[in-house]
Amino acid sequence: METAHARQQLADPGQAPRPEGRPLIEDVQAMPPQEHPQWGSPVLRQVLAAAGPMAAITSSGMTTGFSAVLLPQLQSPDSVIPISDNQATWIASVAALPMGPGSVLGGVIMERLGRRAAHQLVCVPYVLGWVLISLARNPAMLYVGRFLTGLCVGMIGPVSPVFIAETSGPAYRGVLLATVSLAVATGILLANLLGTFLHWQLAAAISAIFPLVCYVGVFWVPESPAWLAARGRRAGATAAFHWYRGYSPDGSKELRDLLNKHATVRAKYTWAELWVEIRKMSFLKPFVVMVVFFSVMQFSGVNAVAFYTVTILNGVGSGLDAFLATNIIGLIRVLMSVVACILARRFGRRLLAISSSLGAAASLLGLGAVGPGWAPVVLLVSYICFISIGLVPLPWVMVGEVFPSVVRGFGSGASTCHCFLVFFAVVKTGPDLIASVGIHGAFYTYGAVALGGAVFLYAFLPETRNRTLQDIEDTYCRTDRLA
Repeated sequence: METAHARQQLADPGQAPRPEGRPLIEDVQAMPPQEHPQWGSPVLRQVLAAAGPMAAITSSGMTTGFSAVLLPQLQSPDSVIPISDNQATWIASVAALPMGPGSVLGGVIMERLGRRAAHQLVCVPYVLGWVLISLARNPAMLYVGRFLTGLCVGMIGPVSPVFIAETSGPAYRGVLLATVSLAVATGILLANLLGTFLHWQLAAAISAIFPLVCYVGVFWVPESPAWLAARGRRAGATAAFHWYRGYSPDGSKELRDLLNKHATVRAKYTWAELWVEIRKMSFLKPFVVMVVFFSVMQFSGVNAVAFYTVTILNGVGSGLDAFLATNIIGLIRVLMSVVACILARRFGRRLLAISSSLGAAASLLGLGAVGPGWAPVVLLVSYICFISIGLVPLPWVMVGEVFPSVVRGFGSGASTCHCFLVFFAVVKTGPDLIASVGIHGAFYTYGAVALGGAVFLYAFLPETRNRTLQDIEDTYCRTDRLA
């Protein structure tokens, strides 16, 4: 319960108690009630703050899945834009090209302008990209539209997890961050459904609604308290923290720690000073962990299986209609993403990550060993279930948690950039790997990576569940003091 006593704990030790119900003057100046109304409980306000970013992430999933909707219709005899096979490959791949650089750009923007402003800035070209696709009359407009939406996928990648991590409490941060994977899976499924029943131009127009929802959604919530505190805006940080977290004793202590940490921190860093920060072990250790974590996720075949499900099912001789199985697997992916949100609330990151890696490894190695029949389908479903509870969601959960606040934007952006580059490499090399070592050899390769990843995660992955961001940061900062 938000009591006057809890509020008073935020005051300076020598400050006289203020009358019950009267807000601090800095709260009123920083965040007028009419600008940020106090909707419901703090937990509800944290969920509302995450809803906008989740709409943009859903659009990211739709961007990924849209080529499967777009290309068959463009290649049909009655297409309004006839395309060649070469043009089809460019339309499919041009969205992936800017994702890596876009994630670095997104990290820079959110450090300079703020997490909320970064979301709104990204949503403008995102809507424009979908509108261009919807209004396209030639392949060039499709190229530009796909490029813009792919760029925005990269830009939103680090921004949303960081904003959600910094605006949610330790008890709910994991489940809210786990909805990132749920939103991606939902977006892919929505793209497939829209393409099944609607013309691709109408499907693109509907897709433009999601970044627009994000733009409006984040308009009504305060900026990240951590970003405001890092810029020396203590009054705004205090007011924003109260809006998101209320006045609980634990929250009061977390706010004091946040303000004390940034009491002498400069509002902006030069590139030279940033270079000093990223050479510290407090940045390098979590950066290496996240780079390896993202690499394990991708090189265990997550997106290779997603992109080439039909080829894989035909290759292992499942006897099941491959396109029907693809839709079933897509639905299972969404359902397991919901399960992952529940598990993230109940279990630690390390347990889920290691269990997911071991389960994925066992499923992949089994796929390499079995012959034709229903066994490959069962093992493929098992693989989707295991990766969905750990390897897929947890890197996106932790990329917003593990970096020091001073370089959180840069660290999350660089890690996400690496993820997208590896994503491109895995999808690009998937057919070549299958051609060189066979479908069973590819499963053995991906399974070996997942198994090695489990060993690495057991040795180096930190536990962040139910810990404040400041506590996580202090753990890594101790290595700087010992160096």
